[in-house]
Amino acid sequence: MARYDKEFKYKVKKMMMPPSNKSVASISKETGISENTLYKWKREAKKEGFVVTDGENNSEKWSSEDKFQIVLETASLNESELSTYCREKGLYVEQIEAWKNACMTANGGLADEAARLSKELRDRDKENKQVKKELARKESALAETAALLVLRKKMHAIWGENEEE
Repeated sequence: MARYDKEFKYKVKKMMMPPSNKSVASISKETGISENTLYKWKREAKKEGFVVTDGENNSEKWSSEDKFQIVLETASLNESELSTYCREKGLYVEQIEAWKNACMTANGGLADEAARLSKELRDRDKENKQVKKELARKESALAETAALLVLRKKMHAIWGENEEE
């Protein structure tokens, strides 16, 4: 098993990060390092807090996790630092602002949706209760009618009355 020094590993990990966003397969061909080792390094880089994409150059197709990580990285930067960061990563300030807004409003939509679903569930429970009550009433009426028919037949059998009368 080959040992790689920290500086070399960092350079390879950096190839996986924006703006390069090279895929593991291309880095493996380029460096001769096995893909399994590169995937392990990629997981390490993500645990260390680096934004490591899946080889996708189009930043709009990055995972939500990667976008969120960039929002976290840039949260404390001022305007000039943010511009420098964007140039280094091959991003636009507007993209990061849009991702930040999406992160901030993510739970707002969920709360509204949860409230709507809760109301819908209450309405359906109420409707279900009414349907069950109506069903019980109809079953009771049906049982009563069946009992009356049986009694009528027995009455005719006992007294011999004709049904035509």
